[in-house]
Amino acid sequence: MKVQIFIPCFIDQLYPQTAFNMVKVLEKACCEVVYNTNQTCCGQPAFNAGFWDESRAVCSKFLKDFEGADYIVAPSASCVGFVRNYYSKIFDNSAQHNQVKDLGKRIFEFSEFLTEVLKIENFNAELKGKATYHDSCAALRECKIKTGPRKLLSYVKGLELIEMKDVETCCGFGGTFSVKFDAISEGMADQKINNALETGAEYIISTDLSCLMQLDGFIQQKKIPLKTMHIADVLANGWE
Repeated sequence: MKVQIFIPCFIDQLYPQTAFNMVKVLEKACCEVVYNTNQTCCGQPAFNAGFWDESRAVCSKFLKDFEGADYIVAPSASCVGFVRNYYSKIFDNSAQHNQVKDLGKRIFEFSEFLTEVLKIENFNAELKGKATYHDSCAALRECKIKTGPRKLLSYVKGLELIEMKDVETCCGFGGTFSVKFDAISEGMADQKINNALETGAEYIISTDLSCLMQLDGFIQQKKIPLKTMHIADVLANGWE
């Protein structure tokens, strides 16, 4: 199966190893992975900040970059959710309407692609310790992802998964929200971290590095004994 990967801006710049681990897992699943080096951003930051015209220009490039791909896979439900749910508004009543509709059917978040398209849940990964899973707002509410990541993690050898309280509550990131309303954002992160600590977990795992970046910043600042891990890093762990 041929798969084009989309690597979000902040993963490209800050967490490239997660992208490499996603490729590692996809190749283990016998996918032919293709990376278009012309790709840039999905357009979400400009859209969320209210710059719709600027966002449309970036989104038009995204449409062109991934034209004809059988499947597009990204390690971010936030980007996937944006493409699926908001491109139709950006290109409403335009010549690109059908192209956008088709794109929405071909783009998948990484864990969703593994469980819903490839139908593979066990990658013989290994990670010893206790972990709790964080439902990102984008995964849960925009992509309707809930059980898939938990199934994947249930097969990881040595990993005990424990649900935290208020698991579906936001971590406080929300893109520019964490900058504009930093005090509220920090309070939400504090609540999420405390709920994770109550489970006795050593790791917080999620599909979205934007959430994990927010939580890890709080963890580092407060010197809390917790580690954050993207699900691709977990599934690529323990095998060559």
